[in-house]
Amino acid sequence: MNYVFILAGFAVLILGGNWLLKAAVSLSMRLEIPKIVIGMTVVSFATSAPELIVSLKSAINGHADIALGNVIGSNIANLGLVLAIVIMIGTIKVERSFYITDWPIMMVASLMLYFFLAFDGEIQRWEGVVLFLMQIIVLVYLFKYQKVAVIDEEPEDDVKYPLRTSLFYLLLGGIGLWAGSELLIKGAVSLAIDFGISKRVIGVTIISIGTSIPELAASIVAISRNEKAISLGNLLGSNVFNVFTVLGITAMVSPIKADDPRLLDYDLIWMLFFALSIFPLVFVLGRMKLSWGEGLVLLGSYLIFITLVM
Repeated sequence: MNYVFILAGFAVLILGGNWLLKAAVSLSMRLEIPKIVIGMTVVSFATSAPELIVSLKSAINGHADIALGNVIGSNIANLGLVLAIVIMIGTIKVERSFYITDWPIMMVASLMLYFFLAFDGEIQRWEGVVLFLMQIIVLVYLFKYQKVAVIDEEPEDDVKYPLRTSLFYLLLGGIGLWAGSELLIKGAVSLAIDFGISKRVIGVTIISIGTSIPELAASIVAISRNEKAISLGNLLGSNVFNVFTVLGITAMVSPIKADDPRLLDYDLIWMLFFALSIFPLVFVLGRMKLSWGEGLVLLGSYLIFITLVM
């Protein structure tokens, strides 16, 4: 039965990703907002909904390691797995504003998480408030000042739907991604428990990969339709959203304490490594792009992480 849940989850996630992309493209055209901003806000919020739900449930039920491991593992998977697969499928050309604005925002979020946890191994309620306020500041900045950071070809099948239709697709896509991830997590966690895997490992690997599947589904659909700005923005925005909003809200509801020290001295370091690595990979040889070569580096690093963490 667990395998049925996993397969059904994948199917629903693909449908949800397609609906969400339709809504995002339509909204960017209707509101004349750069697609990377839509990717970093609307799409990333919807695809990060599973992380928020899983982390809240875990923290409330006293499983802080799963809540924290879920976010750290998801941020690693978004770059080491999802971005790797996306850029191996199609090259993403990047403008200089990418690492003047978008990459630094992701790094600020990653470093804030590191220092909050390094201090006392816990994200307290007031720290959760600070994280959530940072998310609001980021949103205001993106909508007011963000310029196009990815060279995005205009596909011929872009459709500007009526606002009501766009919102319907947005809702449908979000529900699809949430439901698909729930099915996938249910099957994957049940299998992991049967093999006696720890909460930390479940959170950092099984659950984090499961909650990153929406990003993968949305990004693959996006890049297959040449919506590269939405794809890249979705992944960067999801990592920011995971720290500022998911952990921010979760900590405000229930402080998050890392019981397993390896979350701090191992998993968190890997998260910072992947966040930092995007900069040199974009900048290498002055090519200003991410393609299959960089994808292999990221995927290889992710496989090393998974092998060692198990």
